[in-house]
Amino acid sequence: MNKLSKILLALIVTACTSGNPENVSWQQLVQSPDGRLEASFGLTDDGIPVYALSFDGKAVVKPSRLGYKLMDGSDLQKGFKLEGTEEGTLDETWEPVWGEEAQIRNHYNEMLVRLGREDGVKMNVRFRLYDDGLGFRYEFPMENKLTYFKVADELTEFAMTGDHTAWWLPGDYDTQEYNYTESKLSEIRAKNATPRPYNASQTVASAMSVQTSLQMKTAEGLYVNIHEAEVLDYPTTNLELDDRTMTFTTLLTPDAQGVKGRLQAPCHSPWRTVQVCEKATDVLASRLILNLNEPCALDDVSWIHPVKYMGVWWEMITGKTHWSYTSDYPSVQLGVTDYAKSKPHGRHGANNENVRKVIDFAAENGFDAILVEGWNEGWEDWFGAQKDYVFDFVTPYPDFDLPALNEYAHSKGIRLVMHHESSSSTINYERHMEAAYNLMNQYGYDAVKSGYVGDIIPYGEHHYSQPIINHYHYAVVEAAKHHIMVNAHEAVRPTGLCRTWPNMIGNESAMGTEFRADINPGHTTILPFTRLQGGPMDYTPGIFEQDMSITAPGETGKMRHTIANQLGLYVTFYSPLQMAADLVENYARFMDAFQFIKDVAVDWDKSLYLAAEPGAYIVTARHPKLSTLNSGRLSGTSSVYDYVYKDGKAHDVWYVGGITDENARDVEVALDFLTPGVVYEGILYTDAPDADFETNPQAYNITNLDLSSESVLTIHMARSGGFALSLRAK
Repeated sequence: MNKLSKILLALIVTACTSGNPENVSWQQLVQSPDGRLEASFGLTDDGIPVYALSFDGKAVVKPSRLGYKLMDGSDLQKGFKLEGTEEGTLDETWEPVWGEEAQIRNHYNEMLVRLGREDGVKMNVRFRLYDDGLGFRYEFPMENKLTYFKVADELTEFAMTGDHTAWWLPGDYDTQEYNYTESKLSEIRAKNATPRPYNASQTVASAMSVQTSLQMKTAEGLYVNIHEAEVLDYPTTNLELDDRTMTFTTLLTPDAQGVKGRLQAPCHSPWRTVQVCEKATDVLASRLILNLNEPCALDDVSWIHPVKYMGVWWEMITGKTHWSYTSDYPSVQLGVTDYAKSKPHGRHGANNENVRKVIDFAAENGFDAILVEGWNEGWEDWFGAQKDYVFDFVTPYPDFDLPALNEYAHSKGIRLVMHHESSSSTINYERHMEAAYNLMNQYGYDAVKSGYVGDIIPYGEHHYSQPIINHYHYAVVEAAKHHIMVNAHEAVRPTGLCRTWPNMIGNESAMGTEFRADINPGHTTILPFTRLQGGPMDYTPGIFEQDMSITAPGETGKMRHTIANQLGLYVTFYSPLQMAADLVENYARFMDAFQFIKDVAVDWDKSLYLAAEPGAYIVTARHPKLSTLNSGRLSGTSSVYDYVYKDGKAHDVWYVGGITDENARDVEVALDFLTPGVVYEGILYTDAPDADFETNPQAYNITNLDLSSESVLTIHMARSGGFALSLRAK
């Protein structure tokens, strides 16, 4: 872009600014590869760094300040001068170990702005502009007056152009386990003032804060998302809103001493991201967050594979059985308490007979693995006491014969998934991690579900503070040394690190199925726009019995979805670690619907987002990656492998899924992505005409159809309903 164009852009951006930096000298500009997005950088008369972002010449982010405040009272906000710039571009294609497609294009234009002050402080800002958004981060070079410094606040701003519609979670330093709120930005203050539902660990960040990923939609119909990428050795951020100017400022999670980052040059911050898309489906297709992370750090990834699993878990969540073994010990001391002398209370779920039952069902139906929770000593007093030495992760209860059950599972072609609930005692987990991973290697476990329920130990730390971010990363790196895949629950929301460490095969870090009746209809139509932008979620779908009193007599509450909705989630929610979460006996009542869960893949070489609107509906089509269809199975063939390889040869297969919010709706699904001239046998699972999440959630129809690329289906979705469609070439 020539000098005149830069001046004109500066005038446009400055003209639409109110309450934001003034007297900005715009000095540099970078465009996206397609030229539609433009990021500009400048300095005010006081030397304050400022950036802005426009799309097709119209402002998306108005002039916004950059900088830091430090704990020693100094700042990194003003007095800077431009010392130089560097420009670059990259256009590459990389192949994820697992993912929503076989190849991902990473195409950006880059500008590094080098800043300095008379006092010797150096602070650079690196901008990367993609066709679907902007990433930028702070970089502190080695040659710098700053070597070791402590952050009091990061001052990055995102000045919005209007009172956008937003889908947001309240700001919190410890949890994302909330329902989303849909509102105008101007309504955040009032809605944030309402009482929050209880969580085992929660700390309000501020009355005006929301969490990333924050999805917004402008009055002109543009989709704007603020998030972060590659959060390493740095705290997670919330966004503090000034609703007078509609400007967000980063609000970092403090550590136990109130420090919001302990940095040592050379170093850099996470990427701050602004995704900009014209269509909601483009948001779902964006790989901005993944692309801003480093390439895979592992030389050998042959041991990493997708997993479709069941578990001894839902019965405990619903209250049918317990994690604990006995009622004799209100206080447990590991290595001292003798469980052999205790009387079992009779409701321990992780017992030999029950685990074998689930292994049998999983094996008969072609699953890869089963998770068993509550297998290890210590569950009698694990929660609420903030015990340091809470679990050792290696000692089973008397009724869980680890060697025998492991051998039994392997004889059926099933792997067991280890469960490590840390009770948020991260120091204890690190104390026992090597022994726990060694035990997994000894018995052939290759995946672990870790948990961080409750307040963090060391005392005073938060789930999202810098030291605990480092703990989560340490666990993944150490697991990789043992060829173990990690599925962390209650940990930090992922920010694309699974590109670098693909053994991060799953995370929770949002309100998942375990919240049962508390989940609002439409919750799952928002998560792919927000939480899933940074990596897959172990949402644990597939609940066919919505009434908790039937699953667990004496319990109450009804989940708000239909069976067809749960089937649709297996396509609309991406995860290479996908669970069929309900009980064996509940699936046995609906085996015809369960067939789709058996048939559907969990790893893909192509994904198409056919229709979507955050908080309303999503329709997605996916094509399986043949090379990983059977990679999770210890021996024998999986059910999805058998579906694709009918009659011993590979058939072209697609899956389509749809979900909707509390509103019933009809959707048209054109199958023009199918191979022309080929007839596909389709099995369509839909809500019955009288289905409804409140009055008739288990009403569904299954229809067999011959379909082709010319077919267009009109499908009805009930309130909080959905559909699923499997397609196999004849």
